[in-house]
Order: sequence, then C-alpha cells, then structure tokens
Amino acid sequence: MSPQNGTVFEIGIDSFAASLPDPETGQVVPGAERIAQLMEEIETADRAGLDVFGIGEHHRAEFLDAAPAVILAAAAARTTRIRLTSAVTVLSAADPVRVFQDFATVDLISKGRAEIVVGRGSFGEAYPLFGFSMHDYDALFAEKLDLLLKLRDDTRVTWQGRFRAPLTGQAVYPRPHQSRLPIWLGVGGTPQSFVRAGTLGLPLMVAIIGGRFDRFRPLVDLYREAGVRASHAPEILKVGIHAMGFVAETNRAARDAFFPGWFRMVSTIGRERGWRGASREQFDAMCDPGGAYLVGEPRTVAAKAIAAARELGGISRLTFQMSSAAHDVDAMRRSIELLGHGVVPLVRAAR
Repeated sequence: MSPQNGTVFEIGIDSFAASLPDPETGQVVPGAERIAQLMEEIETADRAGLDVFGIGEHHRAEFLDAAPAVILAAAAARTTRIRLTSAVTVLSAADPVRVFQDFATVDLISKGRAEIVVGRGSFGEAYPLFGFSMHDYDALFAEKLDLLLKLRDDTRVTWQGRFRAPLTGQAVYPRPHQSRLPIWLGVGGTPQSFVRAGTLGLPLMVAIIGGRFDRFRPLVDLYREAGVRASHAPEILKVGIHAMGFVAETNRAARDAFFPGWFRMVSTIGRERGWRGASREQFDAMCDPGGAYLVGEPRTVAAKAIAAARELGGISRLTFQMSSAAHDVDAMRRSIELLGHGVVPLVRAAR
C-alpha cells in the first residue's frame, strides 16, 4: 500500500542533542560524553532497522546541535543503512552554498544516505548570531531556499539576491553521491509555508508538538492542493510528521521515563514565551488517544501512529522526538530498540 493510503511509512528519530540537567540530581552530562551517547543512539537506531535519524539545529545552552552536519558526518562513518538528515537546518541564517557543500560531503561519506530538512527555525538566536534581522525572517528563507534548490540542480549557478553576494557561474563542489540530494521543507502551523512547499513540489515535514494530529489536516490539504495546482505529481508530494514520542514495555513506564525531562524542557521554554505552566495532567492528556504524543508500549504507539497517518490522509515518514529522556541512557537505548523491533513491525503489518 502506498504512503498516501496511510499505513506504510518510514519511521525514525529526531534528536536535538539535548544536554539537560538530570531531573533528580540536577547534574549535566559533560558535552563530550553526551555526544558519545548520541552516537550510540544513532548506531542503535541503525541496528534496530529504523529508516532515518535527524539532528536539529539550535544555538542554545540546552542543545549541542549547533553544527548538525558535523554530527551527521560522524554518524555516517559509524552506520551502514539508516538515512541521515537535518531536523531542521535554519536556512534563513545560513549560507546556502555552505549548507549544500556540508550535506553533499555527508552524502559522500554515507554513500548516498544524506538529506536536508530546511526551515526558518523555532528559536530566534541564529539570526543575530550570524548577522541577520528577524524582520527579514521570511524574505531570508525564500531567497536562500531558491538558491539552495538551484545549487542542487546545477553545478554552476548564476544567481543574485538581497542577502548574499551574487554567483556568476562559479562551480560549487563537491557534488553529492545521490543524483539529487533530497530537500524537505520543515513547517510549523503557518498556512503559507504549506502552500510554498506544495508549489515548489518539495516533501513536507510537519512539526506537531502539541494539540491533535487531525487539526493539521486542513493545512496538509493546502499543501497537496498547491502541489496539484503547480502540476507536481502526487507521488512526490510527501508528508512527514515530527512528533514527541517514547516507547517502553508499558504505557506507564514510557510516560514516567519521558515526563521529567519533558517537564524541565517545556517549563524552560515556556517561561521565555509566556506559556502557562506545564503539568503532569497536561502531559498525560497529550499521551492519551486524542493527543499528539506517541508515548507508550509498542502496540499503543503503533496504533496511534497508524491513526495519525490516516487522519492526515497518509504520510511518508514519522520521526520521534525523544531528546527530553536523554538523561536516562538505558531507557533511551531500550526505547529505540522497541521502536525498531516492536513498533515498526506492527505498523508494517497494518495494511
């Protein structure tokens, strides 16, 4: 059955390389140790048969993923089959030439397993850090995406824009191992972003970090309608979901393992953004059947993932954000194994 019918889709993990204090001791794992743990997580995902592992990009103390291509290059040398992607690359604050070169290099190291998910970023730190203004938030992204797509298609590009020196036919190397480096467009809840992805015929990665899956269906429909209007074949209009998720032997064990780190992360970000306080009741509601968290034992998670795919009219990829549980190394390893050996077979069998 095709992904558009909702029951066959890739499953993977996204990590922000979170370096959060242990909820009980308050201690933070040294950076080098946390990166070593992340490498083990990616290798475990590769052995467990998962399809993809993504690394985010943030420029904050809580995360060690400021240079995702470097992490992915290290992972490429230690894995054999899993696809490796950003989740997301903050393209608005980056140089598209360097982004292309970095991921083309990862693609060469991995022998054709690299992808890019580009977006504008959910945090604003990258903009002043690299000399850009948040006032140009969307214009930066539109211009730089245009250049990145041209670089993907042609070795020599003639191009001019507002935010970068023009290109006058210079060759951009290296070229990737794949004939066409996959580029996804990462979106939140802005309708214009869904329409842009459809118009360009780019696969769509939707960050669903709260609420319900079905509330995104109108936006996904906008994406597909825009793609059809732009004469793109339906099979290239792929939809992916990025969602909070964690797997354990029981539903209670999964919730108890994931909640402490989730609470600390959401509380920290919530204070910055003026959100109301996080609570266990709020968390449990998101883990219940109507919520958008994929937290539980394998059958619970598989059933919820299949239902979410159908609610959205079919998906091509589902990635689990597990980073808030990273303080418990054993639970993280077991969760990845259960995702690969427990959830994936159940999803594959649901035809």
